[in-house]
Amino acid sequence: MDLMKDWELVIGLEVHIQLATNSKIFSGAATAFGAEPNTQACAVDLGMPGVLPVLNKEAVRMAVQFGLAVDAEVNRKSVFARKNYFYPDLPKGYQISQFELPIVGRGHVDIVQKDGTIKRVGVTRAHLEEDAGKSLHEDFHGMSGIDLNRASTPLLEIVSEPDLRSAEEAVAYLKTIHGLVRYLEICDGNMAEGSMRCDANVSVRRRGEEKFGTRCEIKNVNSFRFVEKAINYEAERQIREILAGNSIRQETRLYDSTKNETRSMRSKEEANDYRYFPDPDLLPLVIDDEYIAGVKAGLPELPAAKRERFIGQYGLSNYDATVLTGSKELAAAYETLVGLVGKEPKICANWLSQELAGYLNKENLEITESKVSMEQLAALVGRILDGTISGRGGKEVLEALWAGEAEVDGIIEAKGLKQMSDTGALEAIIDQVLAGATAQVEQYRGGKTGLFGFFVGQVMKLSKGQANPGQVNDILKKKLEG
Repeated sequence: MDLMKDWELVIGLEVHIQLATNSKIFSGAATAFGAEPNTQACAVDLGMPGVLPVLNKEAVRMAVQFGLAVDAEVNRKSVFARKNYFYPDLPKGYQISQFELPIVGRGHVDIVQKDGTIKRVGVTRAHLEEDAGKSLHEDFHGMSGIDLNRASTPLLEIVSEPDLRSAEEAVAYLKTIHGLVRYLEICDGNMAEGSMRCDANVSVRRRGEEKFGTRCEIKNVNSFRFVEKAINYEAERQIREILAGNSIRQETRLYDSTKNETRSMRSKEEANDYRYFPDPDLLPLVIDDEYIAGVKAGLPELPAAKRERFIGQYGLSNYDATVLTGSKELAAAYETLVGLVGKEPKICANWLSQELAGYLNKENLEITESKVSMEQLAALVGRILDGTISGRGGKEVLEALWAGEAEVDGIIEAKGLKQMSDTGALEAIIDQVLAGATAQVEQYRGGKTGLFGFFVGQVMKLSKGQANPGQVNDILKKKLEG
């Protein structure tokens, strides 16, 4: 039974990114990941009596960068507020955040869907706030440990409109945000380390209905795959509840990746539960047009603009351009490769985004960690383009390069991968094939042109895969149609 066919998902995402500042948002304490517990939390982070927070100007600049990148309204005046709630790892008993007047207002993010079409997703707001500490349960028996190193690390919370209609779209949006903040270099996007986290608000409604259903919030999902799985599970759970005659309760839920299920955590708080009020220790943040213009002038080429340039400059499809501009590092690697090869940008794209990417994905490596350099890959592609080796031979060369062999021509020689390109030798093999397949030759000449692949296959077999396919095709056509 396809539960989803009569139902529509309504999804909005709240994405928290840790800003890549060297110090915290309201203090000079370090933000480096992996330090010993409680060695990077100072009196300001802990809210000790007599201390005053001082706003980190780099965090402001990064927030403005993001706002400009999503074509959002950047508010000239924004206000920090105290959001009051109790958590054991929130030592002040409140979080400094922004509420009514955030630094970034309405904007949008364009996502590329599977069919290549563009969908625009609204951004409601993006506001600055401080992170909480972290509760540790694994290493303690009957107790919890509290690590406050993360307390007051600067966060930018990006809130989308409820414009997403499938888990697949939600992942595409999340990947777009991930790529964007890495292009801007305002966050490393490392979800495993908590640098980027996602809360998903999910509700369902019958197809054709306009009114939204009751939403549930899935907290702190930390991978693209888990976001997709959590949303799909939650949607099916809600549909089953409704079909059973039950109502959906607005609540916060946690996703258990081991069991692939969501479970209730607490009833969902409303804004008035947090008793927001302007933080008396922080003045309103005021920025002017000159400041914003200066930040804008320093923006790099962004993914959407780079994608359009790749399509125009290199003749790539929208899909290929989207893949290759998915990260700044991959885009740079591609342009290096094309520059070294000097031609055939589409073939370069295939060898980078498909063949080499297969090895990277298998070992979960980034392009910057590749065991094959762009110089080596360019030499490989060059040998395919000049006819020295076939595409099949190129795959063998790539495998050897990944295994640590360094020199493309040496691998070709050692493995005997050089294509047979001598016209006389190829004609002799083709004549032998045609002489042994007179019935098929007559059928081909009688109109069964689909047999051409049969002849090519026989030539490749007889040449032990070393015949140059382009030359084989040309010679075969002349001999069969001559």
